[in-house]
Amino acid sequence: MDLRVALSKSFAKANSREIADYVGNSAIRFKALVEIYKGGPYRITQRAAHVISLCVEKYPVLMAPHLRTIIVMLDADDVPDAIQRNTMRLLQYCEIPRRFHGTLIDRCFGYLKDRSTPVAVRVFSMTVLHRLIEKEPDLKKELQIILEDELPYASPGFVSRARKILQKTDCQ
Repeated sequence: MDLRVALSKSFAKANSREIADYVGNSAIRFKALVEIYKGGPYRITQRAAHVISLCVEKYPVLMAPHLRTIIVMLDADDVPDAIQRNTMRLLQYCEIPRRFHGTLIDRCFGYLKDRSTPVAVRVFSMTVLHRLIEKEPDLKKELQIILEDELPYASPGFVSRARKILQKTDCQ
């Protein structure tokens, strides 16, 4: 399968699943998918990000050699919502080495505090942040304050995830 051609087709769930199934747990195919993700154009990058998140959900170990690439893409000035959403979604599933913790903790707190950030990005960021601060207990209080401040204004999805995380961190 030519991944670029497959990603150029419709953005239907079935197409994304078919590509993810093709990639499977193959490190070579996954690397090719990440290269396409990096190379654009926007629509292809968006679709590749979605397929990457599907692959990582099943095979989190595939992401390890590509974490730096994925995280760096979040630092661009004009990162589309779809890239943010799918990147934060896939980060929920993989082990994140300590060297990336600071960068991601800052990024996740930034997304949580910014009410203009799409809800899905904020919710996925909450989960990533929760996983990271399990090893950094001094940040739990900061997360508690932010989540409790946001609850009265937040969407049902945000509220649901926030309550679950507050319970897990014994902050409520």
